[in-house]
Amino acid sequence: MNFEHFGFKMPIRAAIKAAGYSTPTPIQRQAIPIILEGRDILGLAPTGTGKTAAFVLPILQRLSHATHKEPRVLILEPTRELAEQVHQTVCRLGGNNRIRSVSIYGGVKMHGQLAALRQGADVVAACPGRLLDHIQNGSIDISSVETFVLDEADRMCDMGFLPDIKRILAYLPEQRQTLFFSATMPGDIRRLSNSMLKNPINVQSGRIMPVETVAHTLYPISEGLKIKLLLALLEKTPYGRVLVFTRTKHRTCRLATSLKKEGYRVSSLQGDMTQNHRQASIDGFRTGKYDILVATDIAARGIDILEITHVINYDMPDTADAYTHRIGRTGRAKRRGEAYTFIVRKDESLIFQVEKALGKRIERRQLPGLEAPYFQPAALPLKAQPMRRRFRPSMASRKRRMRAQSRVGI
Repeated sequence: MNFEHFGFKMPIRAAIKAAGYSTPTPIQRQAIPIILEGRDILGLAPTGTGKTAAFVLPILQRLSHATHKEPRVLILEPTRELAEQVHQTVCRLGGNNRIRSVSIYGGVKMHGQLAALRQGADVVAACPGRLLDHIQNGSIDISSVETFVLDEADRMCDMGFLPDIKRILAYLPEQRQTLFFSATMPGDIRRLSNSMLKNPINVQSGRIMPVETVAHTLYPISEGLKIKLLLALLEKTPYGRVLVFTRTKHRTCRLATSLKKEGYRVSSLQGDMTQNHRQASIDGFRTGKYDILVATDIAARGIDILEITHVINYDMPDTADAYTHRIGRTGRAKRRGEAYTFIVRKDESLIFQVEKALGKRIERRQLPGLEAPYFQPAALPLKAQPMRRRFRPSMASRKRRMRAQSRVGI
């Protein structure tokens, strides 16, 4: 199957060809026909499977040429980077169709967004907090939205956006198409989808786990030796773009500074940066100005760069799901990727959860001079531990032993 199968309009077909798309991914093959029919969707797909184009392309097909004053499509994203990425995708695939898109997120002044909204917008890609600001200020009216997309729903709830999402739903019309996408489906996400969707069709692409094109390696290490291990790996490993994840903003800045002193072309990405600086870091990483980007988890779902060959977890993430989203930045579009994770003693229980999600044990490696002999693989859970049965002799055997002892005078 190719994209001709969907019967897209000529401007969209030209944009697809210009973007270099050839064969639809599994999630695109499943979702596009359903969205074109106007049905609600509950979509489950790992990161890096072409989900954005899966909903953007059919949405563009259904929009008319005329730009409307109020938005007809609202797409909610958890981070500024994702909102901007979706906005750019709409512009790239819908530009020849004269579709107007606006991105709305915090961290920047509102006057630029206000000016764009006054000119009219067919599609709005927004983060919940700033969207609510515009709604309350009367600068946007979403009561005419025809298609509502809630993207990265599990990440939305992880970041505490559930109350904001429920407030936004109150401003949307009852009659609408709703597209609900998530990488995982815990209980709170399932309940949210049940309240939003009407007779949805479920689509799923692959298992909800890290993509199969990524090779995983664990490096047991002492906390104080992590920087030496990172420098050793960068020196001995051929790489394209490297995304390094740390746990805190302070460590992100400190590590990026250390790598710069070693002569690496590196930038950082963390929440205290202004939006302009954050975008400059991402753009520089995308274009090759920087070979290495050191980031907190804010970047885990906001970067879509095919040239990322390695993801290095300098610090182990807090959950197995966070691990999945981090390493999903490499191995995209069927390319091979490598995921290196530095682990210390306290990470053992989480390693077990990650390996359970993968369905296999991850290889451990150590470099000469950087060994961590204390490290032991995570223990089996209690219910999987073999039970030791205590031997209890029978009453007859005890009586025989007592008689024997009395005969020899014990």
